[in-house]
Amino acid sequence: MKAEEVDGGTLETWTVDEVAEAYERGDIALIDVRTPQEYMFEHIEGALLLPMSFVQADKLPSQDGKRLVLYCGSGIRSGKVARSCLAAGITPLAHMEGGFGAWKKAGRPHIGTDMATGAPKRVAP
Repeated sequence: MKAEEVDGGTLETWTVDEVAEAYERGDIALIDVRTPQEYMFEHIEGALLLPMSFVQADKLPSQDGKRLVLYCGSGIRSGKVARSCLAAGITPLAHMEGGFGAWKKAGRPHIGTDMATGAPKRVAP
């Protein structure tokens, strides 16, 4: 994990492996800040959708002590959203380095789209 001091607190940037391990243990809640179209095409199973354009930091869900981890396609949007949330006093908070692209590159399971039917399908490593 990398940590950087920004306005409002510490911005944590987690690797795909760190996110996957914490998610498997149930220690974090994942929030996908991509567009609804991107999410419908493919996403991490169980991740909540909260598109960047609709994020209101003061309205984020409480996770009873769970750290919120944001992700997007590449890590750029999630980093911007994380900074705005930290500035609003939302902690603990992190974002995933490399975004969903890095998740897929690492061979992690996710929900994709069956191109023949348009239906969602699990994609396993």
